[in-house]
Amino acid sequence: MAFRSNPFGGGGGRPSRSKLLRGKLPTNPNEHRINEQIRVPKVRLISDTGEQVGIVDTREALRMAKEKNLDLMEVASGASPPVCKIADYGKFKYEKKKKDHAAKKKQVVIKVKEIQIRPNTDEHDKDFKIKNVRKFLEEGDKVKITMLFRGREIVHNQVGMTLLKDIAKEVEEVGVIEFYPKLEGRKMIMIVAPSKKAVETAKKKVIEKEKAAAKEKKLEAANTRDADVKKPAAKAKPVESEISEKNTASSALKTLKVATEK
Repeated sequence: MAFRSNPFGGGGGRPSRSKLLRGKLPTNPNEHRINEQIRVPKVRLISDTGEQVGIVDTREALRMAKEKNLDLMEVASGASPPVCKIADYGKFKYEKKKKDHAAKKKQVVIKVKEIQIRPNTDEHDKDFKIKNVRKFLEEGDKVKITMLFRGREIVHNQVGMTLLKDIAKEVEEVGVIEFYPKLEGRKMIMIVAPSKKAVETAKKKVIEKEKAAAKEKKLEAANTRDADVKKPAAKAKPVESEISEKNTASSALKTLKVATEK
């Protein structure tokens, strides 16, 4: 006797009750099951005010949510029974998106800047390159320092090693060696990462810059509003001048009429 394959796994027969009741997970792991997607028989309910209602029938919880024109949202699917809350799901998603965006703005994106140097670089150029390395580290970026060897310079690669270590020592208060000097062909590479202090300073600078931009925008809006308020209103003509104009027009009309009759 042949058995039909069971799409739910396991042997033949009906699928387990738990698999039928739980339903499919949302495609996005950050999303929550809401309303009819919640297929368990009972849930531990939290009201829209944050009050612990207790374990109730799922249908009853859905009815309570609909009465308030809100959604039933699953907040802890791993609990037994799952924890659900009555809330405005659209508003919840909007606020979460806004919060994530604000957190993302505060993050410092670490970039890798590159500095190239030669073993026989003179002191002036060396100081200039160290200054750039320090600047990049203070901005929260990593720095890849590449030592370039030409011709027979590769024979004395220890000179390049010493120079790279000297550079690392010069910037040790704002940077730490992440990748120690290593010879790759005719290049010797060292990577210096910003120290924790430098990263924190860079974050503060980003926040201060955003605050200054917001303050400037607010001030500009206030100045525009004040300028609109101070605009002079159109002056109404005095009543006497209007009467005078009407009398003048009337006299001119009479004179024209008399001239026509003659």
